Amino acid sequence: MLHDTIVVLDYGSQTSQLIARRLREIGVYAELHPWDAPPERVLRPELRGFVLSGGPNSVYEPGAPTLPGYVLDSGLPVLGICYGMQLLTHTLGGRVGAAREREYGPAVLYTSGDTPLWAGLPARLNVWMSHGDRIEEPPRGFEPLSYTANTPVAAMADSDRALYGIQFHPEVSHTPHGTGILANFALRICGCNSDWTSDVLIGETIDRIREQVGDGRVLLGLSGGVDSSVVAALLHRAIGDRLICVFINHGLLRQGEAEQVVETFQRSMGLNLVTVDASNAFLDALAGVTNPEDKRTIIGELFVRTFEAQARRIAAEFGEIRFLAQGTIYPDVIESAAPDRPGAHRIKSHHNVAGLPEDMTFELVEPLRNLFKDEVRRIGEALGLPEEIVWRQPFPGPGLAVRCLGEVTRERLERLRAADAIFTDALRRAGMLRGDTAQAFAVLLPVTSVGVMGDARTYAETVALRAVVTDDFMTADWARLPYDLLAEVSTQIVNQVPGVNRVVYDVTSKPPATIEWE
Repeated sequence: MLHDTIVVLDYGSQTSQLIARRLREIGVYAELHPWDAPPERVLRPELRGFVLSGGPNSVYEPGAPTLPGYVLDSGLPVLGICYGMQLLTHTLGGRVGAAREREYGPAVLYTSGDTPLWAGLPARLNVWMSHGDRIEEPPRGFEPLSYTANTPVAAMADSDRALYGIQFHPEVSHTPHGTGILANFALRICGCNSDWTSDVLIGETIDRIREQVGDGRVLLGLSGGVDSSVVAALLHRAIGDRLICVFINHGLLRQGEAEQVVETFQRSMGLNLVTVDASNAFLDALAGVTNPEDKRTIIGELFVRTFEAQARRIAAEFGEIRFLAQGTIYPDVIESAAPDRPGAHRIKSHHNVAGLPEDMTFELVEPLRNLFKDEVRRIGEALGLPEEIVWRQPFPGPGLAVRCLGEVTRERLERLRAADAIFTDALRRAGMLRGDTAQAFAVLLPVTSVGVMGDARTYAETVALRAVVTDDFMTADWARLPYDLLAEVSTQIVNQVPGVNRVVYDVTSKPPATIEWE
């Protein structure tokens, strides 16, 4: 089935993927491609329009990314966002210059003009700006559609050619009516049908799995998190018993998690599940390692090597295993700055994106690679997975190794597990583990400080508590938890967890921080 499609050309913004996500939210299929993608990769009969993303460059700098000729030659509608708007202006003969005052953060936008872009929206909009350049003179044929206190041309249009530009970012949650603006562009201006739904996505994903796998068998590393669980359900529906789930206990799981995974997937869902206790091997390999990227690489390689050993054992019983399935999703790819995003900066590598060894023998099956977390959850619900799985909080592939800062030892892991369980149990009892917090966990810091316990001097480690609210995991804000809850958790941790005498709460948003500490 072909879907009306909007192509988002990526000019390097960290929120480029969010544009595609917002379009999918309204039921319009969207793909993201690098700005210099060849036309044969982008153009197709079902294409209905282009969105040009923001980016870190200035259009007038030497070597700045340019507008591919096929975009305007196609005659399709175009929406330029931030850098994309400036690029349209520069390409079509307008003038872009450095703003006298840079505009970063919230702004009030005053709209004007009879345009479908503003259909159904108020004349005064709160928007999110992030730019140092501005439009000094729009190209011939364009009319201004809005302004802010610092930006005289904050939106513009050439209605005859369906070319639009907006200086602000409609894709971020800080622009409350942003999804409405993108919907107006996709549905009213491009004429797209909104037929991109969970049921459609499930059917097409299953078809792709069957096409890739054929009559082969697939190994899936099952962690019990929502991503790998949805992959398991999709694969089970696609290929049945030819899916073999392998649960590797690397010794870096949360309290009681290993037992819960076996109970849920082997006994309740009836999946083929092989359990492997490799905790000693992983902890031995991590001995003395403190650099987080080294941890990821070590865990990623040993993870695959362990799988290869299991594949050889299983192959002796069932035949050759060619495929390895993973729950890789879009945010993993974004933060690892995959090679198909030229100019993007690697924030951190993910063990299932950038940490896999180059000589591994498996062909990867990654059904969720182009999906955001909320899309994955909707698919999980549509597949009938239990709520406690669909809404389980995210957990990094390297597990507690990247929440145990410094060297990973058995003693420090037990310390971290106990503190984490106290924190999450308190949130669960308060009804704040879903909705109020998108992700909440404890971090053990290699920072010791003096304390007093029972009139005696202590010199022990510090636990940091981290809780965030977000709907996309691309940006996040720290959760404003009640002081009484934090006080209760702090008291329990220092009283019940040996080796900890200080608890702190992380009040940093993403950006500038990431959600995980490592």
